[in-house]
Amino acid sequence: MKYRAEIDGLRALAVVPVILFHAGFELFRGGFVGVDVFFVISGYLITTILIEDIERKRFTFTGFYKRRARRILPALLFVMLVCIPFSWVWMLPRDLQEFSQSIVSVLLFSSNVFFWRESDYFGTSAELKPLLHTWSLAVEEQYYVLFPIFLILAWRFGKSRVFWMVVVMAAASLLLSEWGWRNKPTANFYLALTRAWELFAGSLVAFFIHWKGVRKNNALAFFGLAAVVFSIFVYDESTYFPSVYALVPVVGVSLIIIFARKETYVAKLLSARLFVGIGLISYSAYLWHQPLLSIYKYRFDTDTIGISLIVVASLSLAYISWRFIEKPFRSSHAVSTMGLICTLAVGYTFLTVIGVSGSLNLGNSLVLFRDDPYGGLFSRRKVADPNQFSKDPAKDFIIWGDSFADALAYPLNDVLDKSQVGFYSYIKHSCPSLLGVFRNEPSRLGYGFAQNCFKFNENVKSAIDASEKKPRFLVLTSAYYWYSTGRNSNDESILLPIEGVDTNEAVVSSLLRTIRWAEEHNLKPVVVLSPPKFEGLEVSIRKDIGMARSVTVPIKEFSDFNNRLKLSIQHTSAFIIDPIDLLCDQNNLSCAAYSRDSREFIVWYDGSHLSEYAARIVASKISELVSNNS
Repeated sequence: MKYRAEIDGLRALAVVPVILFHAGFELFRGGFVGVDVFFVISGYLITTILIEDIERKRFTFTGFYKRRARRILPALLFVMLVCIPFSWVWMLPRDLQEFSQSIVSVLLFSSNVFFWRESDYFGTSAELKPLLHTWSLAVEEQYYVLFPIFLILAWRFGKSRVFWMVVVMAAASLLLSEWGWRNKPTANFYLALTRAWELFAGSLVAFFIHWKGVRKNNALAFFGLAAVVFSIFVYDESTYFPSVYALVPVVGVSLIIIFARKETYVAKLLSARLFVGIGLISYSAYLWHQPLLSIYKYRFDTDTIGISLIVVASLSLAYISWRFIEKPFRSSHAVSTMGLICTLAVGYTFLTVIGVSGSLNLGNSLVLFRDDPYGGLFSRRKVADPNQFSKDPAKDFIIWGDSFADALAYPLNDVLDKSQVGFYSYIKHSCPSLLGVFRNEPSRLGYGFAQNCFKFNENVKSAIDASEKKPRFLVLTSAYYWYSTGRNSNDESILLPIEGVDTNEAVVSSLLRTIRWAEEHNLKPVVVLSPPKFEGLEVSIRKDIGMARSVTVPIKEFSDFNNRLKLSIQHTSAFIIDPIDLLCDQNNLSCAAYSRDSREFIVWYDGSHLSEYAARIVASKISELVSNNS
């Protein structure tokens, strides 16, 4: 394949906007389209290589995947290794667990699926995930696995027909992405099926150039460059992506590749030494920028000077890893096949041990039934078939709720496990254990989320109804206060009542309805009410431990709401546990970020979730109530 310096220049045009976008520079608010530029370039280069190898009868899967491994894996594994000590020292426990799981997903070339499934308000915000950017690498890796197989199988039908097959697949993928951003926006962003058309666009360009060669057309090449630049500076995070909007940068890159022959002004610009130099290190730059930015933002202030230095550091480290890792490993003369295999084996083994260790199940008695396409994916949970629920007489407890229940589940499991008591956990993030209401947030979670939430709660009821031996206790906990006052991005109530009452009243009446339902099924309800909100607590903890120890929040508003719930369910058989009573200072009407008894334990997590320390206090109270009333 003939080297084209302007392609390296295009890589620079892709990676720099991505880095500056993630760094938070407002001017580059559409810099995320750099990923789409990379997709088109990858599709073009890989398809060109495959066509040439197939026609010359020298293609082998072993050879192809070995070249891909040399190109991608050494630098990737090295960057992941560097991330581990910083994450280990600075990350809060649940964030470290998420990071460990992301390591495993990267090793399995499935991080796009992981981050799609893991995205949720309970998790770490996107900009603080060191390996988030690997989702695009996973999309490309999945393309590398499947496209050569397709090409080999389809080649017998002739190049022309293969070309039109790719056209059809690209069109189908584009149409799917148009449906996706309206119905499944998160999946649409991350998954290969809705991104494939961008890679296929590069493949179609490869077929065109194979037949016609690179053309010279200054006007079309300039128009292509203008389209890419327009996307970078005009698009922003509110632009639906990928969708037909992505056609602008995708078509722009395609025009550059086809019509920017070396004599054109665009080719000369992109072939400039600066662009080519950045393009050569673009892969390493892409690998380094997200971990550096996320770890810096996690621990320090996001000041302009500091972030600018991180951008410079990304490029500097990129040169080092390109010079001493990428270049040697890409050459079979510098690193033999056996040397490559040994290096990858050691790297994979070590990272797998680290990733799995950080994601391990903390107990064998916790079983989870979940139907959660939008919530967090935590590998240390055991997943149970709901039909198995009726066959296990040892489970005396159920915990049912949203991410607040998730925060309580593991500590409760540990406390009950000591008493040889097991339980099932029915958890769906952002979905409250309230009968008669369901979520109303189409903008972020997709239009089908509300119905999925309602269906999930119905499935929980059905599983309990079908059980042969009824459990004795039902722990109910959710973000009751948040649901009663929360608004979604369309300024509509987070909860959509089935019966036409206001949202605040809906929470009160629905909780009472849920308790009555439990009583009818001979379950003893244990209601854990909402803790207060500590918005932005994690940021202060990461940046200034001393300051975090002095953080307090007034509790009157939260306490008043909890008292209203207590009043509404006082005539039921439910045990009521109020975290405010257990963890806050009622005399001063305030709650501290750190324990009253120990200045070493964080009481709250992610704004208003119970930390592990606080959850253990609540879990012990549950165990005490149950023991005294069994």
